[in-house]
Amino acid sequence: MGLTACDHDVLIVGAGISGIGMAAHLEMMCPHRSYAVLERRENLGGTWDLFRYPGIRSDSDMHTLGFKFEPWKHEKSIADGPSILEYLNRIVDERGIRDKIVYDTKVISADWDSGEACWRVTVERAGKRETKTANWLYLGTGYYDYDDPYDAGFDLSAFEGQVIHPQFWPKDLDYRGKRVVVVGSGATAVTIVPAMSDQAAKVTMLQRTPTWMFSRPAKDAIANTLRKYLPEELAYRITRWKNVLLQDVAFKRARSAPEKVKEVLHKRIKDALGDRYDAATWTPPYNPWDQRLCLVPDSDLFEAIRRDKADVVTGHIKAFDKDGVVLEDGRHLPADIIVTATGLKLAVAGKIAVSQDGAPVAFNERFYYKGCMFSNLPNFSVVFGYLNASWTLRADINSEFVCKVLNHMEAIGANVADPVLPDNHGLEEDDLFDFSSGYIQRGKHIMPKSATTLPWRLNQDYRFDRRALATSPVDDGVLKFDRVDIMPHRVEQLEAAE
Repeated sequence: MGLTACDHDVLIVGAGISGIGMAAHLEMMCPHRSYAVLERRENLGGTWDLFRYPGIRSDSDMHTLGFKFEPWKHEKSIADGPSILEYLNRIVDERGIRDKIVYDTKVISADWDSGEACWRVTVERAGKRETKTANWLYLGTGYYDYDDPYDAGFDLSAFEGQVIHPQFWPKDLDYRGKRVVVVGSGATAVTIVPAMSDQAAKVTMLQRTPTWMFSRPAKDAIANTLRKYLPEELAYRITRWKNVLLQDVAFKRARSAPEKVKEVLHKRIKDALGDRYDAATWTPPYNPWDQRLCLVPDSDLFEAIRRDKADVVTGHIKAFDKDGVVLEDGRHLPADIIVTATGLKLAVAGKIAVSQDGAPVAFNERFYYKGCMFSNLPNFSVVFGYLNASWTLRADINSEFVCKVLNHMEAIGANVADPVLPDNHGLEEDDLFDFSSGYIQRGKHIMPKSATTLPWRLNQDYRFDRRALATSPVDDGVLKFDRVDIMPHRVEQLEAAE
């Protein structure tokens, strides 16, 4: 890229799976590039450091939630939070990333300066604001609001027990012998209910509508067998592709033959629950994969129900009284603790105020470019993982693509890469997320646009995306490359600093 006025070649925001993945790719593919990782929290891990509720675990297998370049070595493929943090910590230590991470640093705003081909990033650290600059800005900030979960609007003022949201779980919560009501039926609730059931007197999952669930072993028998006889990396690669194919086939089968898939899911739940099975409790008013399926590893939720340590109640909340929940049909659910597992709130670009030469960027007016960049916004990329597969699958291919772009820029002497979309583009817009999940529907108005065809599309097909990014040229005629020469006074400043 040559002489630059920026502090770093690349600035990565977020030290979770996405940010660490990008840092690792830079180390592998662009080892001479300067970069830093800015993390607002005091620890790395993102989601896996934020959430501390009982049983916190992956809802995808770690052979696909893990990185393509780093084998998952644990026996369980459905992993708990501490195991995932251990995996991420091992990567940053073994790959020289640790000293590139700057903690307790919140990114407030980022402005693209087209005159100097730099992002001017305002951060807050120790109560003070400062500016950092980078030629490329990579956001690994996730997809939800870290500060504010979704507020379902419950009036809990009359309730005299404890109210807890999973996003802000208190340390060392004592729930031994307590009656717990978990409001919600998504992945978080399905994790919390069996985890709390061992010590609580009773845990009730209160659902407004049922969720499609499926059970699978927490251990991948094929993966563990392959590891005994094959080199670790080969065994991991085979298992990863096996699971990618299974995810893809299951999703497409659910869309093409939903009634058949319903039969299979019902049979598995019925087999797990025996005489405790009630079809109405486990039959959602939508087809499988219209919302993300909830994983029940080792049938732990169903086992808790069979042991009378947990139950599932379907109903609408009328009110909360001093000692529980009153439903509209008159039933009363006693509770000492209420857990509001009511969902997340989507956030774009980590709520960072992004601008371009001082003009605010409205992401809902921009189109995705190759599921990674945005129309007419130079040197800027994000990760928004797959809804129908593991998040890291997209993080991996996005990181690899950006590194290819950076290497191409260096080869031709460019310092600007801009996905140019003319005003008269004539693109046909598509539904960005063909999912009925509440958090998706609530946040669609703030999300970027997606067209019906590549490259202006956020696709939901990893196998297709991987092939497309691997085979299409970086210089595709859409991504325009340019060089902005540094102003003479900046050259003098840089030379003086050296």
